[in-house]
Amino acid sequence: MHLETLWRYPVKSMLGEELSESEVTERGLAGDRARAVLDVATGKIASAKNPRLWRGLLAIEGARAPGEEELSELLGREVRLIDVPPEGAEFERSVPERVLAKGVDAEVPHTVGRLGGASPESTFFDFAPVHLITTSAVERIGALGTRGQVEALRYRPNLVVRTSEKGFPENDWAGRELYVGEEVVLEVIVATPRCAVPTLAHGPLQRDVEALRTVARHNRVQVFDMGPQPCAGVYARVLRPGRIKKGDQVRLGAPRRP
Repeated sequence: MHLETLWRYPVKSMLGEELSESEVTERGLAGDRARAVLDVATGKIASAKNPRLWRGLLAIEGARAPGEEELSELLGREVRLIDVPPEGAEFERSVPERVLAKGVDAEVPHTVGRLGGASPESTFFDFAPVHLITTSAVERIGALGTRGQVEALRYRPNLVVRTSEKGFPENDWAGRELYVGEEVVLEVIVATPRCAVPTLAHGPLQRDVEALRTVARHNRVQVFDMGPQPCAGVYARVLRPGRIKKGDQVRLGAPRRP
């Protein structure tokens, strides 16, 4: 296996930028989710997981985010760009099946989540600081869908790992160490349950409901006590920091002992 691409997302839920190399610390890739958009009215972190309100974030380049006045105009709500999350920061996640059924403009039920269950304090990650997906999973989702292909960027990974296996090999990586290049060691925590975000337009990429619908039909994985969830990719934490670059070898270690 080897590292095919690296991505960081300077502002949470905005478009990312591809990197040739990056420093990796316990906070993930340098500069990843360094800032977020705060909804002034609710005090919640803006997330495209609630597409009715925030899908417009996916039309904005995070590395060139506009000022707050222009950003508020673009999003239709008063917002602020922040670099430190407020205490107890929350975000809304629309029920993805209802978004598929009703559309992105419909007001559908949502859950409220807290940031960073497996991340260092004062970060904007939904759960863990590194998210990765294999080319095998991306190719399988594409092959099973009606379009015949799907773009890895819809799943907003930090790392895309080139693999030769078929299907969804990362489903079996939870609890194992992943060695990236000569320095970095990750611990894979759990498969990544998918929300409505992969179905949304991402910059020039048009909406594609199959990006979620196919996963829901063909790759449901047990996630903690949530039951089987539609998953693509895995979350990981950083055990040993260092520097990584495109083309680095990726090796899977033995399962960690309890």
